[in-house]
Amino acid sequence: MKTRSIASAATLTAVGALALTACGSSSGSGSSSAATSSSASSSATSGSTAAVPFGPGCAAVPKTGKGSFGGMTQDTVATAASNNPLLSTLVTAVKKAGLVDTLNNTQNLTVFAPTNAAFAKLPKATLAKVLADKTMLTKILTNHVLPTRLGPDKIVGTHPTLAKTSDTVSGTVPSLTVKGGATAKIICGNVQTANANVYIIDTVLVPAS
Repeated sequence: MKTRSIASAATLTAVGALALTACGSSSGSGSSSAATSSSASSSATSGSTAAVPFGPGCAAVPKTGKGSFGGMTQDTVATAASNNPLLSTLVTAVKKAGLVDTLNNTQNLTVFAPTNAAFAKLPKATLAKVLADKTMLTKILTNHVLPTRLGPDKIVGTHPTLAKTSDTVSGTVPSLTVKGGATAKIICGNVQTANANVYIIDTVLVPAS
């Protein structure tokens, strides 16, 4: 009888230990799943925040339609710009220079996009001369394009352009300037298109001759 009692007690002890182990394993798995879910949520939030446009000029971008921030993400950069009423003069210049396909078919660009008001700062005679000279126009427009796609965390610094010049971005978000011959303020930055990050600027970057 004594031997049988000891064996029963040992069995009960082993069963209890197994039960505790199972509970501990289930709890650990739950904690791990929660941590993984929290991490994924955090990453998604971070990515979403990184894609938010910034700057005082963003208020002038259409709230709905193809020219809105959401609409522009669906199209490549030249097409997206053509849907934004702030950039109609730029689009006219891009068409005259024959750069629509280059901008639409090249992946991972950064584009400094002068507004209509930026082009209006140029003397009318100068603007007419530039629009009539395809070589000069191409040089000016490609001076606004970087061959890498840069978000706000990478945009500050000096970068090569498609014109084989360089643009230098200074300051801190949301107060940034870009110098590429002329100096411009970035009035609405980090606008997303299908193949480019666009930084809308208030002055045309005419490169030094």
